[in-house]
Amino acid sequence: MYRTTASRLRSLKGQTGYSRLGRCASTSAVATKSSSGGLFGWLTGEKSSSLAPLDFPLKDVILPPPLPDYVEPGKTRITTLPNGLKIASEASANPVASIGLYVDSGSIYETPESFGVTHLLERMAFKSTTNRSHLRLVREVEAIGGNVAASGSREHMTYTYDALKTYAPHMVELLIDCVRNPAFLDWEVSEQLKKVRAEIDECSKNPQHLLLEAIHSTGYSGPYAYGLLASESAVNRLNSTVLEEFVAENYTASRMVLAASGVDHDKLLEYAEPLLSDLPNVSRPSEPKSIYTGGDFRRQGDSGITHFALAFELPGGWVKEKDAIILTVLQMLMGGGGSFSAGGPGKGMYSRLYLRVLNEYPQIQSFSAFNSIFNHTGLFGIQATTGSDFAINAIDIAVRELIAVANPQEVDRKQLDRAKQSTKSAILMNLESRMVASEDIGKQILTYGERKPVEHFLKAVEEVTAQDIAKTVQKLLSSPLTMASYGDVLHLPSYESVSSRFHSQ
Repeated sequence: MYRTTASRLRSLKGQTGYSRLGRCASTSAVATKSSSGGLFGWLTGEKSSSLAPLDFPLKDVILPPPLPDYVEPGKTRITTLPNGLKIASEASANPVASIGLYVDSGSIYETPESFGVTHLLERMAFKSTTNRSHLRLVREVEAIGGNVAASGSREHMTYTYDALKTYAPHMVELLIDCVRNPAFLDWEVSEQLKKVRAEIDECSKNPQHLLLEAIHSTGYSGPYAYGLLASESAVNRLNSTVLEEFVAENYTASRMVLAASGVDHDKLLEYAEPLLSDLPNVSRPSEPKSIYTGGDFRRQGDSGITHFALAFELPGGWVKEKDAIILTVLQMLMGGGGSFSAGGPGKGMYSRLYLRVLNEYPQIQSFSAFNSIFNHTGLFGIQATTGSDFAINAIDIAVRELIAVANPQEVDRKQLDRAKQSTKSAILMNLESRMVASEDIGKQILTYGERKPVEHFLKAVEEVTAQDIAKTVQKLLSSPLTMASYGDVLHLPSYESVSSRFHSQ
């Protein structure tokens, strides 16, 4: 390579521009006299009389047509089978497809006999079926470079498969086999129960996870108080029989959606309908109702550090779509995060909690807003970590910040606009993921019976005003307080004294 470069330089020495560069590189007057521009003109981009203008059409060069300013996204098509199961998809030019089976069944459908079954079902996903051993299943997924995952929530179970779309028939068959025909072998169940116990122990040492679960278990009475993680006592009662009975009762046709991103709808129907049309359509039980009560949770832990969360309920959830959108924008507006990390969209130096709290009080390690929205209810609050000697002050600050946004005059226009832009950005960036798009299709259909276009949600975000924020916060603060704390909690103020500060305003 060095010899090639040297020979090119030697060939340039015979050119007029190169010799002038050697003698007069610092004299622009001399350089501009060159008719060809030479090497100096090439390096500096100076014009030359011998070069054609940039807008001059070149011979035999065909320019491609310009890209349109707007590309219409793929439309979601939905087909309902005679047994009530819905199949939905949107096409895309992406070579990879994401297919998911979404079940309207989560921890809120558990009974005292099946507490913790959702957690175990998540662990038992993609294990042995009546048609495949676990080893064969793993090898089939790896052979096509696919990726499978499962997750459970309070309202849904999710099973997804991500791979090249040329393997869509195989993806659909394997996914449905794993959901419809699990073997629940005793030795596999026992092995996963050991892992469940390990997860319970690990999460009990995670303050953030512990507080979030405590907010739900303390704030709600009934099904929404059931934990996403099984308890130690529940694990001892779980077995293959409990799993089989729960799946038989809840995994019915009218409560399931097969959703795909990147698959032609007619092809998806061709692959899936023969495998799903015989699924029984059992009348579904009435959806458990949320009963919010508020309350106080305290657990003593390591001294020196205090973790706490203050939360309130907003009835309605995603069914009252406008309120849910306002709650999402409010979370972006408040933002916050860790004292050493700016975080992602809606967080960082421009959010209210970062500007007004983390920048002002170095004693606070983290201070952030959170929300948890379900179909018919939602929670919003502030979660914080601080030194125990500053915990009382931190609670006062959290109370102050929540009360402040209940006044529309306190909601800065620029901050609100930034929060709305951050919310829209987060929506659009999340939907760039195939798996998120598939999940969005499946869960919207389970909730609304249809998939609303993204423009619908973007418009709803844009219409949020400071008055909307204030009214929503006023509605939140009118509900009972849920307070959860962990760590050095001995000197924290009583639940009644903290609650009274909100209601005395």
